[in-house]
Amino acid sequence: MSTPAQRAAQLELVARLKSSYPELPDAPPPDLLDHERIAAYLKPVHDVGGEPDAPMKYENKQYEAWEELTYVICEVLAWRGIWLSEERRRIGNVDVGRAEYLGLPYYGRWLLSVARILVEKHHIGLTELTERMAEVKARYAGGLDGRAIEARPRFEGDGSGVKRNSHHLHAVGKGDPQVYAGQAGTPAFRVGDRVVVRDELPVLFYTRTPEYVRGATGEIAAVAYESPAAEDETWDRPDAAPEWFYVVRFTMAQLWHGYTGTSADTLQTEIPEHWLRAAG
Repeated sequence: MSTPAQRAAQLELVARLKSSYPELPDAPPPDLLDHERIAAYLKPVHDVGGEPDAPMKYENKQYEAWEELTYVICEVLAWRGIWLSEERRRIGNVDVGRAEYLGLPYYGRWLLSVARILVEKHHIGLTELTERMAEVKARYAGGLDGRAIEARPRFEGDGSGVKRNSHHLHAVGKGDPQVYAGQAGTPAFRVGDRVVVRDELPVLFYTRTPEYVRGATGEIAAVAYESPAAEDETWDRPDAAPEWFYVVRFTMAQLWHGYTGTSADTLQTEIPEHWLRAAG
């Protein structure tokens, strides 16, 4: 049971959480929005490359038990054909919104994406899921105290009747992207070609082409493989047409404003063909 004071304190905490511009009201009228702010609001939140941030020391850490279990759950769901990695990336990294993306632990977002995919694809009802969560919480009301967590599934089955992701069915025994080999036609670009990343394409909901290279000129470093674009594969479109993917090399000094490294420093990233145009 919570008290009125506890509920008021929680609502006050929520009210402090902001993911909008402080100079604008919530849900601003159209006349207060310019093109730049609209583009910023619509930007997929996982595309953070190049954004200013506080320095952070990188160091390896031992994964906690719940993080390892979350990773295993996600891999098992992929192995069983429930989803693809692109679906997990979108659901766990983009659809959560900017506040949750920046505020939750990495595998915390993975775990939320597990719940969402199982509910959205009708493998479990949301009511049943929340009741099961309350059941597990009550089982360990006093904490783990060194006890191992028990799964205790309600039932076990062979899973043969479970609806599979169509891309998964297509690639079983062959692999992805190997299953698309020979379907994209002749590559439009070759190694050494100069290309420009398109900047006029509107970005809605999901993409794997980072914002910091859009409009920049680079060079094809490798013709990689054939596959549907991430924007189509993430929604399991069975009619998504495969296209060529390329590794594109950029010069850091031309890519980043005020770059202070050497002129020989480069960066490489993978980009699908429809995002590229011949330079010049």
